[in-house]
Amino acid sequence: MREDDLPAVGEIAAQLHPAYPEDGRIFAERLQLYPNGCLVLEMNDSVLGYVISHPWRHRQPPTLNSLLQILPVRPSTYYIHDVALLPTARGLGAVTQLMSRLSRIAQDDGLLTLSLVAVNGSREFWSRQGFVAIDDPALEEKLNSYDLAARFLCKDLAAS
Repeated sequence: MREDDLPAVGEIAAQLHPAYPEDGRIFAERLQLYPNGCLVLEMNDSVLGYVISHPWRHRQPPTLNSLLQILPVRPSTYYIHDVALLPTARGLGAVTQLMSRLSRIAQDDGLLTLSLVAVNGSREFWSRQGFVAIDDPALEEKLNSYDLAARFLCKDLAAS
């Protein structure tokens, strides 16, 4: 992902995640803080999807639409902030490649888990990718910033 991809990323986010709006500054900050984890799927000079991800603290997902300011000095998980693929990009094997790449990035950073907040009915999708739900009452307030159905999920890379 490059800075000039951010308008397309914002448009895709608004189209696919209208119930979870985020200011464009969120995407720009993540790109600035951790460019290795900000990727786009591009075909014929068009952005068809993106992922925003970065090292973070386990069981401490960021609140929706919040700036991070800095990344932790000692991260304990690799956090997948957002994945969005336009319908035209689905079925091309992009998710398999994406998960492999994110797992390698996490392991290169010495992190043994991937984590995310599943929203928009995506829990089953992420379960098929090897993620399991972590039920922790301490997460309730942050998860509710997304919606009442949001769930924190984790994937153990050592078990993969």
